[in-house]
Amino acid sequence: MHRQDRGGAGPPDAWRVSAASPPAPGVASWSAVPPASSPAQGLACAAALLAGVVGCLFLPALMPPPLRWLCVLVGLAGWVWPWRGRAAGALLVGLGWAGLHAGWALAAQLPAQWEGREVRLVGRVAGLPEHDVRRTRFHFRVEGDASGPLRGRLLQLSWYDDFGALEPGPRMALQPGARWELRARLRAPRGLANPGGFDAGRHALAQRIAATGYARAPQSARELAPAAGIDAWRGAMAARIEAAVASPSSRFVRALALGDTRGLSDADWETLRAVGLTHLIAISGFHVGLVAGFCAWLAMGLWWALPSLGRRWPRPQAAAVAAVLGAAGYAAVAGFALPTVRTLLMIAVVAAARLARRPFGMWQALSLALLAILLADPLSALQAGFWLSFAGVAWLVWCLPAQGGRRRWLREFLSAQGVATVGLLPLGAVLFHQASLAGPLANLLAIPWWSLVVVPLSLLGTALEALHAGGGGWAWRVASACFDPSWALFERMAASPFALWWLPEARAHALPLALLGAVWLLLPRGLPGRTLALLLWLPLLHPPRELPPPGGLELHVLDVGQGLSVVVRTARHALLYDAGPAVRDGYDAGERAVLPALRALGVGRLDRVVISHADQDHAGGWPAVRRGVPVDLSLAPAGAPLAPDAPCRAGEAWTWDGVEFRFLHPPEHFPYLRNEASCVLRIASRHGAVLLPGDIGEVVEQRLLREPAWLRAEVVVLPHHGSGGSSSAGFVAATGARLALVAAGHGNRFGHPRPEVVRRWQRHGAEVLATPRSGAIRVWLDEDGPAVRERRPWKARLWDRSESESAPSLP
Repeated sequence: MHRQDRGGAGPPDAWRVSAASPPAPGVASWSAVPPASSPAQGLACAAALLAGVVGCLFLPALMPPPLRWLCVLVGLAGWVWPWRGRAAGALLVGLGWAGLHAGWALAAQLPAQWEGREVRLVGRVAGLPEHDVRRTRFHFRVEGDASGPLRGRLLQLSWYDDFGALEPGPRMALQPGARWELRARLRAPRGLANPGGFDAGRHALAQRIAATGYARAPQSARELAPAAGIDAWRGAMAARIEAAVASPSSRFVRALALGDTRGLSDADWETLRAVGLTHLIAISGFHVGLVAGFCAWLAMGLWWALPSLGRRWPRPQAAAVAAVLGAAGYAAVAGFALPTVRTLLMIAVVAAARLARRPFGMWQALSLALLAILLADPLSALQAGFWLSFAGVAWLVWCLPAQGGRRRWLREFLSAQGVATVGLLPLGAVLFHQASLAGPLANLLAIPWWSLVVVPLSLLGTALEALHAGGGGWAWRVASACFDPSWALFERMAASPFALWWLPEARAHALPLALLGAVWLLLPRGLPGRTLALLLWLPLLHPPRELPPPGGLELHVLDVGQGLSVVVRTARHALLYDAGPAVRDGYDAGERAVLPALRALGVGRLDRVVISHADQDHAGGWPAVRRGVPVDLSLAPAGAPLAPDAPCRAGEAWTWDGVEFRFLHPPEHFPYLRNEASCVLRIASRHGAVLLPGDIGEVVEQRLLREPAWLRAEVVVLPHHGSGGSSSAGFVAATGARLALVAAGHGNRFGHPRPEVVRRWQRHGAEVLATPRSGAIRVWLDEDGPAVRERRPWKARLWDRSESESAPSLP
């Protein structure tokens, strides 16, 4: 390694590995960032624009519109003016431009006064509908002749029926690109707020989904025009692949050829996550780059075979145009998914430089692609794929040596894989709360085999089929046959208990520290102290779990919709009380909310699970929890159709870490009466008690009042979600609660919690908090009494709708 002065073409202290001494296999080199040819389009301005976009999108609320416009106008002047502070101007543009786009997208969402209404919609099916046994999910673009505030908006709808099988029916006639008239009941996009949970509100904002809902009166729905457009072509081609390939792996051929992942099951995605291959299974930016390169080679071969073409148009420019056209065609086949659009932009930037006959490096291409996509769609920064794709390219450009001299393909491939693994691990841990220990090995096998064999065969079949019906079947079948052995291997790898490492939720400072550690690790060999960089990863890979001390108690009332799930932790033990709902639309709180929360809290094993009773809003998520985490003992009321390890009985008690757990109901020989047979659990610590009464009503409450001393508790989860048939005045007074927690769904049809019930608890001195407004509620019991953290206000984001719009007021 030597110091090199590039005479103005680079910084005087730039460090670069000489071509004569390439890095050892698996060891990255360090190259300095060359300056952009135009500072306004350079890396500093691109990074500043990104910082402004991120700073705006992760604020708790939007700036006022005049301030957003002021940031854009002042920032543009500062960005365009040739002075040293151009990056500051780009930063202001990012702040204002992202705020404007977010404001427009939020303003386009369904107004609060329209929620719950049944509306008539006319529009086109967008994308590829997902047909399940009793449900079809699809995007619907409302056309201009629709009434109300939804003209031109994108909706996410579900269509249910009671066939119980994939029988022909109206919803099965939904084809991509078709024009329909239907009626639907809508609500504004809103997600749950839990540790480690999926943020549906953020996703809806990034995708610009204006409302979600379901079709009503399906017999009145009618098709106005048949399928047309690129989505219709994709749907038809997917059907041809399914018909031509008898193997179950046809679903993967569809995914690799068309970006159609509808056929992949939850088990498939679990396998892909465990081995770190989710980025490859659909059309990825890497695959777009391969297609672009192949098209460029074809053009160069044609110009070589026909030299006369070179006199009309130089061969390098023709290759650049062919690469852009190939990338654009492949992106269209994928439905212009965001990873393909990013790669298309990068290829277009390089091609434009080639056509302009200007020298252009990878940093300039990356900077211009970042500028282009942020200016076109600043909300793309809300998506995980944005960060992984740009970060992956940036790490490779920074760490790997410039091309030149003799190419060592294996060494370069191994070095790239090592750089990607180290560089992207911090982002993956923060975005997905997991790390695939099998990922590096699986990628070493899958990237060359899938990308160089399976994907080309899948694309060849698609091209042949587009030219002649039935011409592509053989290529698809060969692609499937090549895919099958690799998938069997990856399934065995995923079954290893060491394949996937779930990580607890880390604090905000953990990511920058881990990224600094990655930079340190990837510095050139010979610099001292590189292994010390691993210490910077500890806050991310092993964050503090904030466990209560011995004798202390902590509970999390999770936001699971219209249902209940509570996680209770002591110093060394964890208990789950109920597992949330599972409903017919495919939502399973156990899979979507409870398991991610347990993993984010660092709970790898449950010492006990108590299912209060067998109703779906309490027990629906239990099968998913049982599959996803080891459980030492499960309890439920005797006679409940749940097959627990043991029944819960009044008087049974145990102690963990100085905290006593005791069942108050049901007594022995009590018949199973659903709500009235709920397991009532009291948890007493040295600093106070918690009461979990399930769904009991006034009859059982009166029975428990025979021994009122056992009802005393500082914290109570309201019986039956705050219904009018529970929380009798005597029961409320007997608890003496300082904090009353409501687990209910936003805008639920039962009206839970009932206003009169809320007032009753408040009159007796309790503060009432509800999950629709608070999200997950975390409560500590210590010497100062209950301490509370409400997740939605604590992690407030601008896409969260205001309390007045999103939750019923508590009197």
